[in-house]
Amino acid sequence: QVQLVESGGASVQAGGSLRLSCAASAYTYSIAAMAWFRQAPGKEREGVAAIYPGDGSTYYADSVKGRFTISQDNAKNTVYLQIHSLKPADTAVYYCASDCLPPARVSQYSDYGCEYWGQGTQVTVSS
Repeated sequence: QVQLVESGGASVQAGGSLRLSCAASAYTYSIAAMAWFRQAPGKEREGVAAIYPGDGSTYYADSVKGRFTISQDNAKNTVYLQIHSLKPADTAVYYCASDCLPPARVSQYSDYGCEYWGQGTQVTVSS
């Protein structure tokens, strides 16, 4: 069974940084791309970044390039999302997803082709 557990969400001031974590079951982590999404109140879910742990290839949505970094720790089967220069507009529930399409293809699909989703972690940015 695929399990994804997000953590790291918090309430922070604008300009600060956060690192979100997504721990995945070993099977999923080894064979499939993983991604981060976010959903702000009243808005549709938005994909922000994807990574394929097998080769480290990544994809970023244009809206987050330069401030978000997706990375991996293979020893811990964990994918991270580092967010810098947080803005109130970054306020959202952030979700981890797995079994996604390879990063080179995710932009074609709003859900990045992901099959499994975590429960989400709340990020709130105050001005």
